Amino acid sequence: MTNDNLLKSFSLEGKVALVTGAAYGIGLAIAQALAEAGAKIVYNCSRQETLDRGAEAYRQCGIDAKGYLCDVTDETAVKAMVADIESTVGTIDILVNNAGIIKRIPMEEMSSDDFRRVVDVDLIGPFICSKAVIPGMIKKGHGKIINICSMMSELGRETVSAYAAAKGGLKMLTRNIASEYGEYNIQCNGIGPGYIATEQTAPLRERQPDGSRHPFDAFIISKTPAARWGTPDDLKGPALFLASDASNFVNGHILYVDGGILAYIGKQPK
Repeated sequence: MTNDNLLKSFSLEGKVALVTGAAYGIGLAIAQALAEAGAKIVYNCSRQETLDRGAEAYRQCGIDAKGYLCDVTDETAVKAMVADIESTVGTIDILVNNAGIIKRIPMEEMSSDDFRRVVDVDLIGPFICSKAVIPGMIKKGHGKIINICSMMSELGRETVSAYAAAKGGLKMLTRNIASEYGEYNIQCNGIGPGYIATEQTAPLRERQPDGSRHPFDAFIISKTPAARWGTPDDLKGPALFLASDASNFVNGHILYVDGGILAYIGKQPK
């Protein structure tokens, strides 16, 4: 393959990408990367105010994105959204299952309703969205599904039992979609972000009154060989790779973008 052909394999010109929950943070960054590579962006949010926030963010970035008010846990609504996208924008070539929530509650204090809600959004939602787009991908002869997994797809930690269970399930859903639909030239892979500096994690990175790091911030830095938090921009390259023809023989893989945390046992106490 020549250099020109190699670079062309990363192009998304003419592709339609649906990025769920992509009004800000990781989802927005991934959508920006796909748009820069030529993809037409559609996104959804479950609340009008978040949808409007996303519309403004895309406008400021110069991206002509189409937004939908849709809850990924509502199968009827997702089917209607996908049908509208297919009729007005085009068949979905790329699905990024980014929408997700977390509830940090000790397991013995967590209600089963809270547990179910996390699993519904973080695991059932990707199942519903993937199920909705796969027929169009089969008909078109290709497709890319990217599930936003987590280090909690591999690790446990206090207060995140529901999130870890859902993300562990999402890892296996990723592998099963790859197994079941690979013969149709559909690749399903996951991205497992490490600790990413977003507005949601900002309180965990605030300096203490004495100027020291927040205890959790210090903990993450000590556990990360890169010695820093990731940024949403760190996920752009991996997402573009998995969305493009450059990854056509990569299937069922979880790409951890974590600064090396999962490879690192930690420093020996002094």
